Amino acid sequence: MRHWKEGRGTTMATTIKNDSEVGEEFKRLRSALMLEGEPDHVPQWEGWVDADVKEAVLSRPMQGWRDEIAFWHTSGYGYVPVQLGLRTLLRTGEQVVESLAEASAAFAPVRHTVTSRYNPFIANESERTWAEEGRGVITTREDFERFPWPRAQDLEDYAVLDEVAALLPPGLRLIAVVGYIYTTVWWLMGFQGFVEAMGDDPELIRLMFERIGTIQREVSEIVVRHPAVGAYFMPDDIAYSTALIVSPRVLREHLFPWYEEVGRLCRARDLPYIFHSDGMLDEVLPDIISCGFNALHPIEPKAMDIEHLKRTVGDRLCLLGNIDLGYTLTRGTPEEVVEEVKQRIRVCAPGGGYALGSANSVTEYVPLANYRAMRQAVLDYGQYPIRV
Repeated sequence: MRHWKEGRGTTMATTIKNDSEVGEEFKRLRSALMLEGEPDHVPQWEGWVDADVKEAVLSRPMQGWRDEIAFWHTSGYGYVPVQLGLRTLLRTGEQVVESLAEASAAFAPVRHTVTSRYNPFIANESERTWAEEGRGVITTREDFERFPWPRAQDLEDYAVLDEVAALLPPGLRLIAVVGYIYTTVWWLMGFQGFVEAMGDDPELIRLMFERIGTIQREVSEIVVRHPAVGAYFMPDDIAYSTALIVSPRVLREHLFPWYEEVGRLCRARDLPYIFHSDGMLDEVLPDIISCGFNALHPIEPKAMDIEHLKRTVGDRLCLLGNIDLGYTLTRGTPEEVVEEVKQRIRVCAPGGGYALGSANSVTEYVPLANYRAMRQAVLDYGQYPIRV
C-alpha cells in the first residue's frame, strides 16, 4: 500500500499494482509510444470517445467512473483517460468545490452550448460546447489582474486519481490529460481579442501564457507523481488543416517552453509524453520533438501525410490515429473502414511506433458499426510480424 499526499493537503491511500502487473494492452501501447520496436500487436489509441458512443457500446447509460472504466477496459485500450487542470473549469453542467466557484463562474462566459442534429444514437437534438471566438473575459491587463485565477492545488480533488485507480481492473493504467495551455489563453481572451493583443499588447500575451502555463505545469507536477498514471497527454490545437494558427515565432516564444518543462517532468518519471494537435504541423515538427514529446496525435489526413511522417520522423515520434473522421469513420461503410485500417497498418506498423485510432476522436456522429469495424480490424490485421 502506497500513501499519496497531494492536492488540498489530504492524504490518500491506494493499492497500486507494480510494473509486473501492467496488462498486455498497456505494455504494447507503451512499447509503441517509447519506440521500443515491434510489440506483439498494433495497439489501439483514443484520447476521447463521446459518451453516446460509450453508452451504445456498453448498452447502458454512463453514470460514473465504474462505467467509464468498463468502456475503456472492455474496448481493449488498457488505460483510462482522466482530465485534470484548467480545462475542467470549462465543463458545462457540473458542480465545483466552493474554492473554485468564483473561477468557474469567471470561465463561464467563454462557453457556448449549441444544439445539433447529427447524433445517430438519439432522435432528438444533442448539445455541444463551443468557445468564444470574438472577445473573451480578459481583453486588458486590468482584466488579467482582476481575474480570479485558481491555484493548482484547488483545481481538482486530486483524490479522483486514487478513486479511479482503486477501481481499475488488474493491468490498467491512467492517462493524465492536462494540456490546453495555448487553447486556454485564447479561450479566455476570445480569438479576436487574442490576435488583436498579439499586435497591440504583447505584454498581455506574455502574462497570459506565463500564468496559464504556470498553473498547468503545477497541476502536471502533482499528477505525474501518482503511481497509477502511465502516460501524459497534452492536447492543444495549434494548427488549421493548411497552416499553423499563429506564427511559429509566437509558439516558440510563449508556448513551447512550457511544453519543454512538462516534458522534463515526464522524463523524470519515465512517462510517455503525447502531443495532440489537429492540422498541419510540418513547420514546427522539429520543435515538437525538441520539447520531448514521444508521440504525435492524431495526424489529420487532409493536413499531413502519415506515410511521409513515418519515413521522416518515425524514428523519433510514435504516430497515433489517422483513420479519417472526415469521411471514412463518419460517412463510409464498415468495409471502407476495414480497408483504411489495413492500409494504415501496412504503411505505419512495421518497426513499431504506431497505435491505430481515429484522426481526432470518436465523436457522437461516428456510426457504431464503423467504430466496431475499426477496432475489430486492428485485432484481425494488427498481429506482428505485419502481413497485411
